[in-house]
Order: sequence, then C-alpha cells, then structure tokens
Amino acid sequence: MEDVLVPVGVVGMLFVALPWLVLHYVTKWKTAATLTNDDERMLGDMHELARRLEDRLDTVERLVAQDNPEWQPRRLDHEAEIYAPENVHTLERNR
Repeated sequence: MEDVLVPVGVVGMLFVALPWLVLHYVTKWKTAATLTNDDERMLGDMHELARRLEDRLDTVERLVAQDNPEWQPRRLDHEAEIYAPENVHTLERNR
C-alpha cells in the first residue's frame, strides 16, 4: 500500500502543488509591480512639490546673488557651459 501512496503523492506534488505555487506567486508579483491610483497620485504630488521647491530655491539664489555679487550658486545650471560632461566631475569634486 505504501508503495503506491508515495509515488502518487510525489507525482501529485510535482504536477499539481508545484505549478499552483509558482503560478500563484507569479500573479502576486504581476499585481504588485503595477502602480495603484494612490501611488500615481502620490507621485504626481511629489513631482509638484519638487517643482515648487526648485522654484523657491531659484528665488533664494537670485536674492542672494543680488545682495552678494561674488556669490556663486552651488547648483548646476543646465544651460551653462560648465555643465558639459567633461566639467561635471570637476564640479562634483569641488562640493
């Protein structure tokens, strides 16, 4: 009797339990990899906050530059010539 139950149990586990387990977690991973509506809303809010903070920082830098003409902003100006790829390493080293 045991000679029949063990192979049937092993075959059942191989062809039923193992594929079920793999497919179960594949579907879990697929649903977890997508953004929910709350995630998209939070990402949009964070983008808006970052934009507003960047505008504030630009205003502060402009005010400080008016008060002190020798002051140089530490942020990278994307339109400036110093932002060229060969100059970025020098800028990061000077921080």
